[in-house]
Amino acid sequence: MDVVRKAPYYGWIEVITGSMFSGKSEELIRRLRRAQIARQHVQIFKPIVDDRFSADQIVSHSDMRIASQNVPSSDALISRVDDETEVVGIDEGQFFDANLPAACNTLAGRGKRVIVAGLDQDYLGRPFEPMPQLLAIAEYITKTLAICVVCGDPANHTQRLVASSDRVLVGATGLYEARCRHCFDPTLASVEKV
Repeated sequence: MDVVRKAPYYGWIEVITGSMFSGKSEELIRRLRRAQIARQHVQIFKPIVDDRFSADQIVSHSDMRIASQNVPSSDALISRVDDETEVVGIDEGQFFDANLPAACNTLAGRGKRVIVAGLDQDYLGRPFEPMPQLLAIAEYITKTLAICVVCGDPANHTQRLVASSDRVLVGATGLYEARCRHCFDPTLASVEKV
């Protein structure tokens, strides 16, 4: 009788990116739930700064939820991943430190499937680090698009609706909306409201 050997398990990085309201967290949750259904050991993380909807869950704008752990940094994330973990989910990648790509590489090197969701652009339409670096090293990339609230075209930008020069201003509906290339106005957030 021949012995069937399991092929070696190699890790990789998947990135889900796009504007706010484009379904990034929904897609992340969908992939993680499928892994759980397949009885894979899954651990899920989000940055401690993201406490908009829940302290211990990733929550999409459509109210899909999945349990997660808050971590203060990429190094803390690496230290919390168990040896038997097969799939690591990370939401709001743009809120992590610059070491996130190296952390994801480390985890993938340990045979983990690493799935990261995050904004690829900030409120001015500039690349939102560390997401560009993750896009460069990922094996799989999914770009999600929202629908422009002004004209209905595909939206690739996150329009900030309040005046603030802070790059990170955690919020959701009321502070931001999805806009297409034509309707996006990066100067809107710098104009003082009267």
